[in-house]
Amino acid sequence: MSELADKLLECGAVKFGDFTLTSGKKSSYYVDVKKASTKPDILGLIAEGMNRLVGEEHRLAGMELGAVPIAVALSLKCGNPYLILRKGARKHGTGNQIEGEFNAGEKILLVEDVATTGGSIIRSAEILRNAGLIVDRALVVVDREEGASEAMQKIGISLEPLVRISDLM
Repeated sequence: MSELADKLLECGAVKFGDFTLTSGKKSSYYVDVKKASTKPDILGLIAEGMNRLVGEEHRLAGMELGAVPIAVALSLKCGNPYLILRKGARKHGTGNQIEGEFNAGEKILLVEDVATTGGSIIRSAEILRNAGLIVDRALVVVDREEGASEAMQKIGISLEPLVRISDLM
């Protein structure tokens, strides 16, 4: 996926400075896959790369906000329907935390934009597993190589990145 790594760098998705990550960790760099995924050519590369990794899963799933365009693009590429996960249950309407149709016992392929410690993926897996779904794989655009893979292994999920931060630095 060196073409994807090149595109992420070219579009300025890797930024240097003083950042606080979703995990709460401080970092001297930030990987802004959201910025990259708003560009059709880069989103297409992400979908193509992930499509090669889709297995026997029934559906895809992604947590709002960053993973949703990735799940949509991959769904269009592979033909699998997708689920949108909310960070919290809605306070109005249906109150759903999972948007989309599913049946208990289905295998779900999680997608995510960036993995650092794995906290977002773990939270997504818990939501899905609590709904009776099976999650044992997650695809991520960029693995920051800061423990997410190891955290995923502890809960029975293999993390498969398209790009590692060591490819970008």
